[in-house]
Amino acid sequence: MSINILMPALSPTMKEGKLARWLKAEGDSIASGDVIAEIETDKATMEVEAVDEGIMGRILVPAGTEGIAVNAPIAILVAEGESVPDAPASAPETRPTTPAAAAPAASPAVAAGATPVASPAAAAAPAGRSRVFASPLARRIAAQKGIDLATLKGSGPSGRIVRRDVEQAASAPAAAPAPKAAPAATVAGGNYESVPHSSMRKVIARRLTEAKTTIPHFYVEMDVKLDALLALRSQMNAASPAEGPGSYKISVNDMLVKAAAVTLRRVPKVNVSYTEEAMLVHNDVDISVAVSIPDGLITPIVRQADTKSLRQISQETRDLVARARAGKLKPEEFQGGTFSISNMGMYGVKSFSAIINPPQAAILAIAAAERRPVVGDEGITVATVMTVTLSVDHRVVDGALAAEWVSAFRTVVENPMSLVV
Repeated sequence: MSINILMPALSPTMKEGKLARWLKAEGDSIASGDVIAEIETDKATMEVEAVDEGIMGRILVPAGTEGIAVNAPIAILVAEGESVPDAPASAPETRPTTPAAAAPAASPAVAAGATPVASPAAAAAPAGRSRVFASPLARRIAAQKGIDLATLKGSGPSGRIVRRDVEQAASAPAAAPAPKAAPAATVAGGNYESVPHSSMRKVIARRLTEAKTTIPHFYVEMDVKLDALLALRSQMNAASPAEGPGSYKISVNDMLVKAAAVTLRRVPKVNVSYTEEAMLVHNDVDISVAVSIPDGLITPIVRQADTKSLRQISQETRDLVARARAGKLKPEEFQGGTFSISNMGMYGVKSFSAIINPPQAAILAIAAAERRPVVGDEGITVATVMTVTLSVDHRVVDGALAAEWVSAFRTVVENPMSLVV
């Protein structure tokens, strides 16, 4: 009996993805666990494994196709010698794929191989449009002929669009083209290049728009002196062996990650998330570190950062950043987190405000360190100062609490021995 291979859900936020590349062709033998395709998600390109064994009977979705809904059939697996059906099998015979090296992060239905709740036809309905009921074969023929199923009236049971409806529409005389509507906006000048959005860029746009429009952001800014922290860093790096497995090189960002983690332990009411029913107070301090990659931004996570040494944080962060830029992170390494840090100090930025990364309730924006005159009890001195801005979700973190956290962070950074004891 034929088995459908479904578009896997590689992250909790994934609704659709791009089938970047097939690693198996029609007619190839497939064993359980074989890597069969590469799927581009909102965060990375990941390999997916087959759950069942058989022969790749038919590829339903060609490589390079974007906007494939989760749980939509992408291929048909058949037994050796079995004829290949024209359409995907009914729901009970569907089988999801499994993310290679990332099974723990899959949804429960995918991990267990359970039948999806939604039918493939329903799952394939584009977001924001009325659901179109059509057979899988009708959908495939419509896609090949460029026919919008929403314009057809189905003749099947309960108005379902079937193959003959699509073929009749394809053979009907073409209607006169409607007048083109005036564009909503014009582009100044005619010399430009149109670059299609990647899957990651589309998701970044959607999530940041949701975050900025649905979360009431509140900002607290403060100057922090870095001289003591820089001196401690120099001492620690000087003590490192020149080379070998015991060598290390701690960065300022490593120390600020640790400082944020220590501060979250001192002011735990900022280590929270908002839900409609309750405020979630997190027991672990998991710091998401914003990393720029060619297609956008990704936030690998330093788990339980408050319990780790600066050396551990340095080694772990270097590994996470390298694999993030190579697109090799596992879902559990960038999904979750309880607090975020965005550091643009290397670009000489004087100050900035970052957008909260939901479901977290806070993100710390770190600007460049620079030599500035500082007025103190002993007169004017020169110190290395950076400006930090804490963005908080005002639904769960009030202004006074945000100010308390930033003040505690400044104390930790300006008295950095708490980072090593």
